[in-house]
Amino acid sequence: MTLQRKVVHVVVAGSIGGAERLLVDLATRPTESNAQHSVALMTSNPALRTMLTDHGIRVRDRGIVHDDPLSYLWRAFGPRDVRWLTGILQEENADIVHVHTYASHIIGVRAARRLHLPVLRTEHGIQHYTDISCSLFRNWALRHTNSIVAVSDYVRNFVALRAPFVRKHLYTIRNGVDSEYFSEHLPPSDKTPLTLALICRLEPWKGAHLLIKAVARVPGVYLKIAGDGSQRQTLEKLAISLGVHDRITFMGYQPDPRPVLASCHLAVNTSYDEPLGLSVMEALSMGRPVIAFRGGGIPEIVQNGSTGWLLDHRTTQALVIQISHLVDKQDLIARMGKTARAFIEDQGRIETMSQGYAQAYSALDSSMLP
Repeated sequence: MTLQRKVVHVVVAGSIGGAERLLVDLATRPTESNAQHSVALMTSNPALRTMLTDHGIRVRDRGIVHDDPLSYLWRAFGPRDVRWLTGILQEENADIVHVHTYASHIIGVRAARRLHLPVLRTEHGIQHYTDISCSLFRNWALRHTNSIVAVSDYVRNFVALRAPFVRKHLYTIRNGVDSEYFSEHLPPSDKTPLTLALICRLEPWKGAHLLIKAVARVPGVYLKIAGDGSQRQTLEKLAISLGVHDRITFMGYQPDPRPVLASCHLAVNTSYDEPLGLSVMEALSMGRPVIAFRGGGIPEIVQNGSTGWLLDHRTTQALVIQISHLVDKQDLIARMGKTARAFIEDQGRIETMSQGYAQAYSALDSSMLP
């Protein structure tokens, strides 16, 4: 089948997170999404550029850009970058402009309006709605976006409250997991001490310090942390100060988290108001139940007592109680891991997500402005 619809994703980002991973999953599935995909990229991070090209995605690269606030303002409101992006959209014969991160919202809409192209926006989180520094022209960009896709009902409801005028264009398409890539793995041997996995960017809102403190209070439990960020050195010093640096391994950013998950009995998510939790879904797909706080979009994918455990209080003590209860319950963990895998196969496959975007693209009328 020849794909007629051409989607250009506008990516203005410095880090590699859930938004960038979703983009890769979507752009590498032209059949399921019923579209040809390319990326107009503005990044300061060579690793992001490499990740996209290594997956065979067509990338139109602006070159090295800066992440400071003044550079953002010039990029969003100045003439040069929007002129470059407009040219890329023309050269790619774009039918739809798909924007993903806060830094892409204004410039993406500006370029699309010059060419009378529809804009689809994926809301991967809510932070730019709560940060006053992101408020400049936020509503203008929203009003000139044709369709808004939230990655969870939690994000959709939050956006609807903050910007009720977009409700009629607001939908939920949950992130999906490549269930073949993140295939089910047998848990570690019964002789292996209870080992936890934490896979996330090491930023304050991710709450990794709570888990480190909890591990320090539960003897014999080990923790593997896969991720990097501004808090890494602080967290490493915390582990040393608590005397648990021999039980906690900081592995840095892992482009492939599967070996980490395969070597652990279960995963933990300590985020505050996680929009959805792609790393959580990847853990579930591999048959690893998840301990997480009850908040954000997490309850949409972690079923308490079935595929994991939801904690009502975001405290170290809550983690200590739950982890202590599981130290000698590896059979229970394994059984719940099978239920976790079944949940992904039923509700969390990437094919379902891609088909949802195919429908969202199809609903856009490229002949109309918002």
